[in-house]
Amino acid sequence: MADFTGGAIHALPSRPRSSTGHPETDALIEKLVSEWDCGTSEDLIREMIVTALKMGHDNLAVADLKLFSRSLKELRYSARVFAPYAQFKKVVVFGSARTKPDNPAFSAAENFAHKMQELGYMIITGGGDGIMGAAQRGAGRAHSFGLNIRLPFEQHANETIEGDPKLINFNYFFTRKLNFLKETHAVALFPGGFGTMDEGFEVLTLIQTGKARIIPVVLIDQPGGRYWETWFSFMGDYLLKQGLVSESDFDLFKITHDIDVAIAEILKFYKNFHSYRWVGRRMVIRLHSRLTQAAMADINKRFADILQNGSFVQSNALPEEQNQPDLLQLPRLVFTPHRTSFGPLRRLIDALNEAETEQN
Repeated sequence: MADFTGGAIHALPSRPRSSTGHPETDALIEKLVSEWDCGTSEDLIREMIVTALKMGHDNLAVADLKLFSRSLKELRYSARVFAPYAQFKKVVVFGSARTKPDNPAFSAAENFAHKMQELGYMIITGGGDGIMGAAQRGAGRAHSFGLNIRLPFEQHANETIEGDPKLINFNYFFTRKLNFLKETHAVALFPGGFGTMDEGFEVLTLIQTGKARIIPVVLIDQPGGRYWETWFSFMGDYLLKQGLVSESDFDLFKITHDIDVAIAEILKFYKNFHSYRWVGRRMVIRLHSRLTQAAMADINKRFADILQNGSFVQSNALPEEQNQPDLLQLPRLVFTPHRTSFGPLRRLIDALNEAETEQN
């Protein structure tokens, strides 16, 4: 999976090589890493080993060490499960585990997932029943991932994903939620309870603050339903009016009662936009096709207010992007935006997808 932080990880400054402070121990670690064939990641593996040894030297509580150890094991295992499917786009579906099959939202989730699967997407859910089970029934076992959570009370996976190698059982919510966002290309939220609210707000918070890449977020309700409108009214009447969020934050999601509208929103997002990363303070958007000169002039005029300095410029891959060779052939849009609001950047992506390209 691509860097889910939108290139922030790649943009981190280089740090001196980690050391235990004991040359003999450092030499043993160096020999161990070399013998284990860690490929191009030897520096990172070495750093993790040094960190683990330092935690032991710090005499941390056993409970803390168990937390760190199990978390790392869960992250490693889940990365291995997702790795063979990196070439497929995915959409995560959130919603209540309590939704019954006769509820219109259940049918909507099932149909949404089925149509997304037909378009080549795989479906990720929390692995439970209700909306999660509906989505996995719609997508089918072969095209589904279930990210289940071990709870104090018995938690079964839904019948579609039960027993499948793509069912992952997590002990911690934070490792589970990290995988939801790390592995997906879009988020679809159906009506749900505390868990759905938690997942939805975390997605929006991470995008709003630039800690996760911008992706399409669709909030889907049954025809005639008022679930998300009621939610949105609260957001506007309390959060927005009290200055707790910005109006542009509402550009990060779309509310609809029509699954076809939700699907169109996801597909449109990737029409010409491919991905982006940060190179210093510059944002580098990769496109499938270059924009025409007229389209570039329009982008520079309409979105001048999001620029900290300079203008929008089309470019080839920058020298700093050589660590992602599979993306070097894509044309770029390079600019230096204010990094205080990501709603306008979401609108910019829509404009880039609607703009005239040299391939039109």
